[in-house]
Amino acid sequence: MLGGSIDAPDEDRPLLDCATAFQKIALDCVAKVRLHHSRACAADAEAVHQLRVAIARLRAAVSFFAPVTADEEWRRLKKELKWLNAALGAARDSDVVVEYAGRKRYRAWARRLNGEHLAARQARDHRRMVRCLHSLRFDALIEALSGWIERGPWFRRWERKARGKPAKPPQAYCERRLDRWRKRLIRNGRSLKSLGASDCHRLRIRAKRFRYMLEALTDTVPVFAPGQFRHVHGPAKRLQRTLGDLRDLRRFARPALSAEADNPGRHRPPGYRRQRRKLRSAAISAYRSLKDAGKC
Repeated sequence: MLGGSIDAPDEDRPLLDCATAFQKIALDCVAKVRLHHSRACAADAEAVHQLRVAIARLRAAVSFFAPVTADEEWRRLKKELKWLNAALGAARDSDVVVEYAGRKRYRAWARRLNGEHLAARQARDHRRMVRCLHSLRFDALIEALSGWIERGPWFRRWERKARGKPAKPPQAYCERRLDRWRKRLIRNGRSLKSLGASDCHRLRIRAKRFRYMLEALTDTVPVFAPGQFRHVHGPAKRLQRTLGDLRDLRRFARPALSAEADNPGRHRPPGYRRQRRKLRSAAISAYRSLKDAGKC
């Protein structure tokens, strides 16, 4: 188990059930999308990142509470979110590559290899993203999400099921679910030292969703006491971030790696192999900490 007993809710905390907990988390995610919308449209890289984080947190919450939230309407909304996230992801990826290219150690290399194309690609990806964010399709998606979270088919089903029964606090369900996610994360990371790029990406997504739910259940919804899961949150966050940095480094070096067949090693960014080994080592260290934390 994740460790630690579940304390009774404080008197100041509202009585929650799983449906209410999900609604609070999900509506907070939609609010974050609205909050960062205008700055993202103005090509603010951090706002674009925060939009993507909000969407990832929402999808994590739906998955976490899947026994409650699963319905046909979500399947349709999920496809629309995939459309939106594709535009946001391309803009974010361009921002990351341009940021890498501006670093002192990579500046000359990037300028020589593909520097003149980076700014043009970034501008193109941002234009596409802004068209999405200004579209009627985007507005309809956000309204539909809000309506589904508040009164969707899943919620009406939950109401019928819970009618006349006392609210069941979600602590026990959440702890079981978190423990299951952590164990799955540990299983998937057993061969981290030799995992390829696609498997590392999937492991990063699992670590990210695990981390986001720990944060949401502690901060957005007062299910757990602050610091109750610090022993697993820190390693999960480090694992996600180091795997993300590894992915960003590879994306930055992608044009060079595609040219390796003719000149192996010649086109790589300065210190590429050393930095890749360093990040992989940091990810393995975070994974081991996460694995050991479950024994506490």
